[in-house]
Amino acid sequence: MMKEQGKLKPGDRVRMNDRYRVSDRYRGLVFTVTSDPWMCGGSEIILLDGYSGGYSTDGLDLVEEENG
Repeated sequence: MMKEQGKLKPGDRVRMNDRYRVSDRYRGLVFTVTSDPWMCGGSEIILLDGYSGGYSTDGLDLVEEENG
C-alpha cells in the first residue's frame, strides 16, 4: 500500500515499486526512510538507509507492519 506523497516520514519502511527501473540489487528489498521529504526538480525525494542518494517518493510503496 502506498502512502500519499508527503506522508512518508523517518522510520517508515518502504519497498521500491515498478514506476522507475529498479536494479536487481534493490528489487524486493525493504528500506527504512531516514529523512523528511524535500522537493527537487518537481519531485518529492527522501533518503533511504542502505541506498546512496535520494529516491523519489512516488517510486516507493509503504510496507505495512504485520500484526502478530
